[in-house]
Amino acid sequence: MSRLVGQTAPDFSCQALVEGMPGEVKMSDYDGKWKILFFYPLDFTFVCPTEIVAFSDAAPKFKAKSCEIIACSVDSVFSHLAWTQADRNDGGLGEVNFPILADLNKNVARDYEVLTQDGVALRGLFLIDDKNVIQHATINNLSVGRNVDEAFRLLTAYQFTAEKGEVCPANWTEGDASMKPDPKGSKEWFNNTHA
Repeated sequence: MSRLVGQTAPDFSCQALVEGMPGEVKMSDYDGKWKILFFYPLDFTFVCPTEIVAFSDAAPKFKAKSCEIIACSVDSVFSHLAWTQADRNDGGLGEVNFPILADLNKNVARDYEVLTQDGVALRGLFLIDDKNVIQHATINNLSVGRNVDEAFRLLTAYQFTAEKGEVCPANWTEGDASMKPDPKGSKEWFNNTHA
């Protein structure tokens, strides 16, 4: 578990590939919005394009929930650019629907505690709320990719709890019964679920 959960997300400002062009991205660009910041090890690798493409294809669904996606690796913005210009059927990315940070000095990966001794980022994913508090963090080792549907479920659940003041039991999905966070309210949930 990351020590950063429940804390204000570390600030950042760095070069990025934005809508297919080199630019700059700052955390403050996303003030008042929910964010998913995910790290991946390196451009032109194997599991990484599967994750980036999956998040890119799902980006409109996240955006509909007022959530922006941001990717980050320790590669240069020009490496990101070259990778997006390669076809997906050849291991490239094609068009990507979110910025990719170019964390060349590795400060962002270091601040989010995902930098390895070899100088690449683990597969860290941080769900950051509209007040810039980290609500969820997962960190995978390099060989296994993440589940975009689970990231979306967590976003939906944390937005629900922020709005309703209730809590979400295990395996909760949108539309399921939630639980009031007190002895009486939780007992109602258990009685309805296990009756």
